[in-house]
Amino acid sequence: MLRTPRAAGAAGVLAGLLLVAVLMIVRISLPSAIPARAAGWPSRSSHRQVLEIALGLLPFAGIFFLWFMGAVRDHIGRTERGIGRPASAGSGDEGERTENRFFATLFLCSGLMFTALMLAAGAAAGGLLAITGHVPAGVQDLWTYGRATLTLLVSYAMRMAAVFTLSTTTIGLALRVFPRWLAWLGYAVALVLLFVVGAVPWAELSFPVWMLATSVYILVASFRAR
Repeated sequence: MLRTPRAAGAAGVLAGLLLVAVLMIVRISLPSAIPARAAGWPSRSSHRQVLEIALGLLPFAGIFFLWFMGAVRDHIGRTERGIGRPASAGSGDEGERTENRFFATLFLCSGLMFTALMLAAGAAAGGLLAITGHVPAGVQDLWTYGRATLTLLVSYAMRMAAVFTLSTTTIGLALRVFPRWLAWLGYAVALVLLFVVGAVPWAELSFPVWMLATSVYILVASFRAR
């Protein structure tokens, strides 16, 4: 049975790879950003097939992401308990514990919101497939619905991913769970997800890249500890 750090690393690697595949497939297969080029989208069976593959992978990406969240939180909790604090904690320690609870709340809420928005985007993409398969739709309507699906995944979900990355990095750096290079990477990815996603294509791939980097570091650290 996998120990907690290795479970976090394995789950993060799987979730990151699945998320990379889903984001690439959805962006490539949805209608073009130019409405006139979206006319032939319903008749292109290849686009429909790859989008169906992405929709099949999306629930598993959400499951592994939740596993990654729980395992990382457990690993951080074990590290925090291992540090230990004296029983006569002063006001400074109380303020530090309050700050940890604040970022821990952000960690939990943003991770759950990201998962919910990601699954909602999958449901919207499934509705797009249903419309193009059974109900005749105009080019403009098809383009609008397809781009709205991409906006839900790229803009809204990735903003929650930015908060998740920021809170995870802050907790990991404060407890010395993450090295400085991984912390700087996390802060950079959070800024990209907050201010660049939506304006620069493919910028959303920075989030699964950060997940992969974090997961690989946890895996390597667990084997070194052993």
